Amino acid sequence: MISWDRLRVFDAVAEHGSVGAAAAALHITGPAVTQQLRKLERETGTRLVEPDGRGIRLTAAGHVLAGHAATAAATVAGAERDLAALHDDAAGPLRIGSVASALRTLLPEVIDGLAAAHPRLVPTVDDGEVVDLLPALQSRDLDAVLMESWTQAPARLPAGIRVTALATEPAMLAVPADDPLTGPDPVPLRTLAGRVWTSGPVGTEPYEALLQLLRGVGTEPDIRYRVGDFATQLALVRARLAIALVPGMAVAGSAVPGGTGPVPVTADDGVRLLPCRPAAGRALVLATRRSDADLPALRALVDGLRAAAARIIPA
Repeated sequence: MISWDRLRVFDAVAEHGSVGAAAAALHITGPAVTQQLRKLERETGTRLVEPDGRGIRLTAAGHVLAGHAATAAATVAGAERDLAALHDDAAGPLRIGSVASALRTLLPEVIDGLAAAHPRLVPTVDDGEVVDLLPALQSRDLDAVLMESWTQAPARLPAGIRVTALATEPAMLAVPADDPLTGPDPVPLRTLAGRVWTSGPVGTEPYEALLQLLRGVGTEPDIRYRVGDFATQLALVRARLAIALVPGMAVAGSAVPGGTGPVPVTADDGVRLLPCRPAAGRALVLATRRSDADLPALRALVDGLRAAAARIIPA
C-alpha cells in the first residue's frame, strides 16, 4: 500500500522540482526526502524519478503518480479546511509578514480589532521585503503576507500562492517643500533627468517600478539612496538630498490626492507630494497559500484589512 507520508513527500518533490526545495518546504532534510522516495518506489514497484544533470526529473510513472499525489494533497487540505470551518472560529497562531508602509499604517488597527473579535487568535508580525517574505510563506514559516504590487513591476508569485486585492493607490512624486516643482499639473518624469533619487533596495518592487517608469521615458535614474522604508526615504527628501516616488499611504497624516493639485503640507512637513506623468500606482494585496486561503483566521484578517484600507485610501 502507498503510504500518505511518502506520497506527501513525493507531491512536494513534484511541485518544487528538486529534493532540496521539497526538503525546505517540508522542513526535513534532503536525505530524508531521498529515503522516502526510495521507499515509495519499492511500494509502487517502479522508478518514479531519474537523474537529470545535478538534479532529478520525474519518469513517465512519476508524472502519473504526481497527478494522483496532487489530488490527494488537495483532498487532505480540503478536509482540514472543512474541519476548521465546522467551528468557524479564528483561533491559534496567525503569522503575518508585511512590507513596512502597510505594517505601520494598517496592521496595528487590524490586529487590535482581531484581538477584540477573536481572543483565541494569536497574531505575530514580521516586516521585510516581498522577495524574502514570499519564500517564507511558501515554506509555511508565515501564514499570510501583506505586500505591494506596483503597476510598472507586478509581483511574481511562487507556485501555490494566491493574492487577494485589498486596495489600489496612486504613487506620488515626493519633493522638498520648497522645490520649484509646485505647479498644479502632473510633473513629466522625463524632465527630471539629473535629479538624485531615493528608492527601495535593488530588486524590490518600488526600485524596479521606478527603474521601469523612468527608463520608459528615456531617463536613467540616479538612485543613490536605497533604503527599504518609505519614512527614511521621506527623511532624505526633507533633507533635500533626493526625490522619491512613494505611495500616499507612506506619508502619515496626509491625504492621497484625488485631483490635480499637490497635497497641502505644513512648514515642518518639509515634503510636498505631486502627481506625475506617466502615472504610477501600487496595489496592496494579501498573499496566502492556496490550500489555506479560506481558513477562518485568514478570512478575518482579509475582512479587517479591507475595512482599514477603505478608511485610509479613497476609492
